[in-house]
Amino acid sequence: MTELSTKYLGLDLRSPLVASAGPLTGNPESLLRLEEAGAAAVVLPSLFEEQITHEFLDLHSLLEATAESFPEAATYFSELDDYNTGPRAYLDFLEAAKDTLSIPVIASLNGSSDGGWVRYGRSMQEAGADAIELNIYFLATDPDVGPADIEARYLDVVSAVRQAVSVPLAVKVGPYFSAMANMARRLVDTGADGLVLFNRFYQPDFDVEALEVVPRLVLSTSEELRLPLRWIAILYGRVRASLAATTGVHSGQDVAKLLLAGADVTMMTSALLRNGPQHIANVEEELLAWMAGLECSSVGELRGSMSQLAVPNPEAFERANYMQMLTTFTSAFFDDTDRGAVDRN
Repeated sequence: MTELSTKYLGLDLRSPLVASAGPLTGNPESLLRLEEAGAAAVVLPSLFEEQITHEFLDLHSLLEATAESFPEAATYFSELDDYNTGPRAYLDFLEAAKDTLSIPVIASLNGSSDGGWVRYGRSMQEAGADAIELNIYFLATDPDVGPADIEARYLDVVSAVRQAVSVPLAVKVGPYFSAMANMARRLVDTGADGLVLFNRFYQPDFDVEALEVVPRLVLSTSEELRLPLRWIAILYGRVRASLAATTGVHSGQDVAKLLLAGADVTMMTSALLRNGPQHIANVEEELLAWMAGLECSSVGELRGSMSQLAVPNPEAFERANYMQMLTTFTSAFFDDTDRGAVDRN
C-alpha cells in the first residue's frame, strides 16, 4: 500500500496536500468540504497588517474622543495593550475552525512590519492555531533603501514573532532576493521552522479607458511551478526547515515533481478555486497512480531524490541549464542556418 503521510512544521499529516490561504479556507462550509476531499491541513486567509492598524486607529480615535467627554474613561482604558483592539472576527473564525476540523489549522499573518504581528501571533496561538504562517509582503520601491535594510526588515519580523509564540512558525516569502539561498538560511536561523516558496506577488494593471491603476487577479497555472521547483531542489538538505511549495500546484504530477525536488508539502489555491474543494481528491488519485507506476511505496522514498544534492548533474539548476535551454530551443520559424547566425552574434 502506498504511504502518503508526511511531516510539516513538526505536524503529522496524512498526505502532502494542503489547502493554502484563499477564499475557500475562509468559509466554514468550504473548510469541511476540503477536509472531506482529503486536505491534510488548511491555511486560513491572512489577517492583514492594514486591518490591525485600521482597527487600532479607529479605537484610538474613539477613546480620545470619549476621554474628553467622559474623564473617567481615561482610567477605565488606561492600559490600551490590555484592550482587544484586533479583528476579533478572525480569531473567532480560527477557534470555530479548530472546533470543527480534525486536521491541523494554520493561521496566517500578512504584513511588512513587526508592530502588530507579535500581539496577534500570540492571539492566534491562544485561539488554537496549530502553526502560524507569516506571509511577508513587502515591495522595495524606495531607491534609497538597500538590500541589507530589506533583509533586516524580514528578519526582524520573524525574530519578533518567534520570541512571542511557541507554535511552529512558517515564513512565506517572494523569490526576489539577490542571494535567495543565503536569505533562506538566515530566516531559518532567526526562528522559522519552515519556508513557503513562494509568495505570489499580484501585479497591478492599467484601465486604459478610465486611465486608472486597477488590481487584477490572475490564477496560477502549472507553468509557474518551475520557480518553486528549482529553489526547493536547491534548498533541500541545505536548510534545517520544512519546505512547502506553493504557486503552480494543479495536478498529481505537479505534486510528484515537488516531492522529488524535496518539498514536505504542496499547497493549492488557484486549482481549488477553478475546480472546487473536491479537486484535492482528484490530485491525490493522480499522485497515487503515478507512484504506483514507479513502484514507489511512500512520500519519503520520493522526497529529495531529484534535489540538487541528489542528481548526477547539479549544474542543471544553475547557469549551465540556462545556456543549454537557449542554445537548443527550436522553432518552426528558423533553421540551423539561422541558429548559426545567432550563435555568431
